[in-house]
Amino acid sequence: MSATITVNGEVRDWKPQTMGELLAGDGIEPGQGGLAVARNANVVPRREWDRTAVEPDDRIEIVQIVRGG
Repeated sequence: MSATITVNGEVRDWKPQTMGELLAGDGIEPGQGGLAVARNANVVPRREWDRTAVEPDDRIEIVQIVRGG
């Protein structure tokens, strides 16, 4: 059985990577504003994305703030 992670409710196969690599793989640019990331219900500061390892069974939530009226 392979290890998995959950990203915004979607179960995915786990692979060794950092949070920054995960986001880049999803097409999210590090400089995008209005973006928040949580790992296991703990916010990961932007400056830590490239140093934070994604581990098996992690639950990751990515939230993009959208302006509009």
